[in-house]
Amino acid sequence: MWRNTVRSLFWKAKVFNTVTFRSNGSCSGVSVKKWTRPSGFDTGLKTFNSLTKQKEPLILAREGVASWYSCGPTVYDHAHLGHACSYVRFDILQRVLSRLFGITVVHAMVITDIDDKIIKRSWEENVSPSVIARLYEDEFKRDMVSLKVIPPAVYLRVTENVPQIVAFIEQIVKNGHAYATQEGDVYFDIQSIGDRYGKFQGAVISQGDDGSSSKKDPRDFTLWKRSKPQEPYWESPWGKGRPGWHIECSTIASGVFGSQLDIHSGGVDLAFPHHENEIAQSEAYHQCGQWANYFFHSGHLHLKGSAEKMSKSLKNFITIKDFLQSYSANEFRMFCLLTKYRSAIDYSDSSMSEARSSLGTIVTFFHEAQAYMKGQLLCPPVQEAFLWERLAETKASVVTALADDFDTPRAISALMNLVYHGNCQLQSVSKSDAVARSPAVFGAMLSYIRDVLDMFGVDLLHNKVQEADVTSSSGSLEAVVDQLTNFRSEVRAFALTRQDVKTSPTPEKPGLYPERIPLLKACDDLRKDLAPLGVVIKDRGATSTWEIKQGQRGQKVQDKDPETPS
Repeated sequence: MWRNTVRSLFWKAKVFNTVTFRSNGSCSGVSVKKWTRPSGFDTGLKTFNSLTKQKEPLILAREGVASWYSCGPTVYDHAHLGHACSYVRFDILQRVLSRLFGITVVHAMVITDIDDKIIKRSWEENVSPSVIARLYEDEFKRDMVSLKVIPPAVYLRVTENVPQIVAFIEQIVKNGHAYATQEGDVYFDIQSIGDRYGKFQGAVISQGDDGSSSKKDPRDFTLWKRSKPQEPYWESPWGKGRPGWHIECSTIASGVFGSQLDIHSGGVDLAFPHHENEIAQSEAYHQCGQWANYFFHSGHLHLKGSAEKMSKSLKNFITIKDFLQSYSANEFRMFCLLTKYRSAIDYSDSSMSEARSSLGTIVTFFHEAQAYMKGQLLCPPVQEAFLWERLAETKASVVTALADDFDTPRAISALMNLVYHGNCQLQSVSKSDAVARSPAVFGAMLSYIRDVLDMFGVDLLHNKVQEADVTSSSGSLEAVVDQLTNFRSEVRAFALTRQDVKTSPTPEKPGLYPERIPLLKACDDLRKDLAPLGVVIKDRGATSTWEIKQGQRGQKVQDKDPETPS
């Protein structure tokens, strides 16, 4: 979107360049625990890498392209806000990479459609596991569309990749890093990789998966598990069974991206043991020192006042579908944007109100600025040069913030500061002499703010009313409100007409026609009655403007006293 502008800003800052380092981080040689800085294309961004626990330059294997793998859902129940928070946050990061920095993100996601929880749910519902998995997979995808999450380039199901998983495990065994038991299980051999295990967790005593006495080491984890009675199974060299939890991601990510991956993402709770085990088995398969160069982990979402994350297993969750009955996808994105993606985030009515208020401030500024551009809002002379300077500063601040580990709170703060300066210039007056107007600078500000929010996935053209598809055969709600406001303006102008000096009882100060005062009161009553319904009409001298407030329906709105005739 702004690739040329961003390149220009980075050149000025002397950070946008392509650097080739001696160490390449590719899958060749002996695996090591220390992170190796990859060679390739330096994006100019710095991102927090969970492998090093600090910010690192984001260097991609291929110029202008990022390979990105993410852990998808285990589809046995409704998706909840904890899932939504993680997927929306990473969607924002991918949008920033592609739309601001011109990087094509090739994103693959796995759908875990066979798992102990899915099997248990199928028994409870007396249906096959595949029915449960498809039901909740379809619901998850609909939820992602509702939240405006861009789908990955490809979704891949575990059940459709079992032969590839079996072959992947066979190669790990052949490479000397896994072993089969007499019972038909296959475990990864932690001791075979020496001290290279523990990149996220450090020293580990036990995996805590099944406590099998056949393990060589308590830390060893399952690659293939033998089937139990009445469980789904696939044939393998070790007998009937199904994949372990971790092996699916290594196999599928390698099938799409090969032996080297730029970025791997997931919730912070997946760092150990899931991502730790992914790294071990992937590097054992590829016989390499560094399989994935960067791990991004999103912080947990908590219900305010609770130390526990929102989780299906803890039964403390709010489904995405239920949430969207009260709030919009735009408001949830703003909620996510107001905190860093790595940070834990508290969900509450007050935190959602803050997000709604921030979005409302921007929307109101849009209506005010557009009214000024149309000549409906009369203002004193605008400090145009000052606003152009603030706009240029904001552009630089947003790029700098997002290049620094996707600092969305700082970027939003820069936008809100620009809105503040714009609002300071839009001070309404009842009358204005013929003064120079400056609509172009406000047009530039609106275009820029809309572009940034669109990059983040916040679409100001589709508010909550439109998202609910409130339309009629004769046109949209907005068109109806516009016609109503125009009619009210004409009635109000008629009611505000002053008496002729000759017929007025007070010629020095002609008043209103007494018989028209009820019309004026009716106009004021209509304005007040529409406000709680989310339609806000603002009278500006002889004209009026309107806007539809998100989330205001049914709320009590404080309003000023109705106009009184003088």
